[in-house]
Amino acid sequence: MLKSIITSEVRIKLLLKFFLNPKTQAYLRQLSNEFQDSTNGIRVELNRLVEANILTTEQKGRNKIYRANTSHPLFNEIRSIVLKSTGIEKVISNILNKLGEVKVAFIRGDYAVGHDSGLIELVIVGNEINRKELERVRKKTEKLIDRKISILILNEDEFKKLKSKFLSEPNLVLMTKERKRK
Repeated sequence: MLKSIITSEVRIKLLLKFFLNPKTQAYLRQLSNEFQDSTNGIRVELNRLVEANILTTEQKGRNKIYRANTSHPLFNEIRSIVLKSTGIEKVISNILNKLGEVKVAFIRGDYAVGHDSGLIELVIVGNEINRKELERVRKKTEKLIDRKISILILNEDEFKKLKSKFLSEPNLVLMTKERKRK
């Protein structure tokens, strides 16, 4: 979808990198290695996005660190377009809304750090998750978004045991349900 609107492959990769997970930050050489592209082409696109105030920079030692400008007036719209283009928005609506008692759902792995690898790693925490419905909707959603979806289902006790591990790695929280206090 983005390729029909934005002709620069590097710019698309940068938007995915910084807007899939707005906490992501990176520097030029890191991006060059990740994208397997020249630093010159990446620098040109980074400069354009900084000039448009879509990305911000910060000097850390010898490196210039780039990140999404979350205070930009179009931030939410750009992020929405990026999420729609990767299919994550469809994952949220198709899978999570039809499962039952979901407490927490988040994406980990490549997508959590803004890399569109084609595999969405989804972790769902809850009790009485309708696994049969989950599998049916997962297959349907994979065809719709042309990406594989790997799902890990945990009950609340299992999640408590693994929570510190999940919190130590990058993740993109899709939803949480707070318990109602009496």
